Amino acid sequence: MMVQWLPDFLQYLKFEKRYSHHTLVAYEKDLSQFLTYIDGQFGISGVNDLSHFHVRSWLATMKDDKQSARTINRKLSSLNSYYKYLLKQGKAGKNPVRQLHAQKLPERLPAYLKEQETTHLLEVVNFDEGFKGATDRMICSMLYQAGLRRSELLNMKEQDIEWPLKQVRVLGKGNKERLIPLGPQLLQEIKDYIQEKRKLENGNSPYLLVLENGKQLYAGYVYRVVKKNLGMVTSLSKKSPHVLRHTFATQLLNNGANIQAIKDLLGHSSLAATQVYTHNNIEQLKEIHKNSHPRG
Repeated sequence: MMVQWLPDFLQYLKFEKRYSHHTLVAYEKDLSQFLTYIDGQFGISGVNDLSHFHVRSWLATMKDDKQSARTINRKLSSLNSYYKYLLKQGKAGKNPVRQLHAQKLPERLPAYLKEQETTHLLEVVNFDEGFKGATDRMICSMLYQAGLRRSELLNMKEQDIEWPLKQVRVLGKGNKERLIPLGPQLLQEIKDYIQEKRKLENGNSPYLLVLENGKQLYAGYVYRVVKKNLGMVTSLSKKSPHVLRHTFATQLLNNGANIQAIKDLLGHSSLAATQVYTHNNIEQLKEIHKNSHPRG
C-alpha cells in the first residue's frame, strides 16, 4: 500500500533530512492529493502497480486545472522523493517518476532591494519600541546580512554564534552546515540583543531570537515583520523574507564577490541555483547602459 509508508517518509524528512515544518506540510499535501487521485481514477494502491502513464495522467489533470508549471514541478518532485525513499527502504522495485520530465518554467528573476533601500531599512526605519522592536530589527538584519532562509533564522541558537571567529554556524537544507562571517557591527547588535533577552521573564531560551514571552519565533511572525518593514523602503510587489536573502546575494555579486563564494554562503547544493543572480547583474548593466549611454 502506497499510503501506509507515508507517515514513515514524513518522519524521515523531519528527523534525518531536517526539513522545516512548512516543507513537511507541503510534501504531505502533495502526496495525499496524488494518492487520492490514483485511488479514485485507477484503484491503484500498491507501490509497484504504478507506472509513468498513471503519473502522466495526474500531470495532465493538473494542467487542465490551470495549475502553474512551478506547482506541478513541486508536486512531481515530492512524488519522486517519495519513491526514492521507497526504493531505498526496499518497499518499491522501480521509480515511475524517472521517465518524466519537469515542466519548463518561465524565467523569473529574484526580487531584491537596492543598496539605498537596505541602508534605509537598517538605519532610518523606526522599529517598535522595546524588546519587540529589537527583535523585529534583528530579524531584518540577520536575514539580509547573513543571507539566511527563514527556517534557518527560526532555528538558530545562541550557541551557533562563534564569537572569537566572528561567524555563525547555519544548519541548512538537507542537514548541511555552513559558516557565514558576521561583521563587527552585527556582532555587537547580537550581543546587545542577548543582554536584553536575559531581562525577560523567560529569557534563557537557547534560540537566538525570541518573542516577548521568551518563546521561539514562528514563520508567520517573521513574514509579517519583513512585509511590514520592507513596505516602508521599497515599492516591490513581493516583500517576503526571501527578498532579503536575494538582496544579500545580489549585492555581493554587484560588489565583485565570486559566484562560487556566494554559492557557499547561500548553502546552495549546485552552482546552477546561484547563477540566477548573474541574470540580475546583467539586467542592472542593461539599465546602466540605457540611462548612461548617449544612444542607450
